[in-house]
Amino acid sequence: MRVIDLIRKRRTIRRFKPVRIEYETLKTIVDAGRLAPSASNIQPIEYIIVDDPALVLQLFGHTKWAGYLPEPLGRPPAGQEPVAFIVVLLNRKIKQSGGEHDVGAAMENMILAALEQGIGSCWIASVDRKATRKMFAVPEHCDIDCVLALGYPNEDPVIEDLTDSVKYYRDQDGRLHVPKRTLASILYHNKYEFK
Repeated sequence: MRVIDLIRKRRTIRRFKPVRIEYETLKTIVDAGRLAPSASNIQPIEYIIVDDPALVLQLFGHTKWAGYLPEPLGRPPAGQEPVAFIVVLLNRKIKQSGGEHDVGAAMENMILAALEQGIGSCWIASVDRKATRKMFAVPEHCDIDCVLALGYPNEDPVIEDLTDSVKYYRDQDGRLHVPKRTLASILYHNKYEFK
């Protein structure tokens, strides 16, 4: 599949099939993150792959999902939780501050690499960092930036043109709808013009 097709297909997934992801596949996803651009090529990002089912479930308990939805509609229900996580760290011995742009580039690479393998993802910044640090013995010189939840999708969200609200929602059948601004509403050519 072409990269632009993956980008167009990509949606945040919050319902997963209980199917294990091979460790080698998870390593390939992390490698895609490693190869992302890094400011001044400093490369402060480090990763923890979490695929032990007990640890995945424990980390799942330290995450918050889908702020626009009531918890039962946003948080994956029992049996549809992610089957793996990638914990994304910023090593402050390598870069004392910043690095968030690097994380953004790395995350998008990982999300697209996962999708190419048929794996859905949810990028989560709302994570209990204190509990996560303790769980995985993350040293103090590393900041926990975010986590990437992974699993084979058990839902098929759709995008729609944004009209009056950016809030995503589930319809009466449980399908997630995600409003996006249209290309015409955000694109300017050679200068900014009020629309």
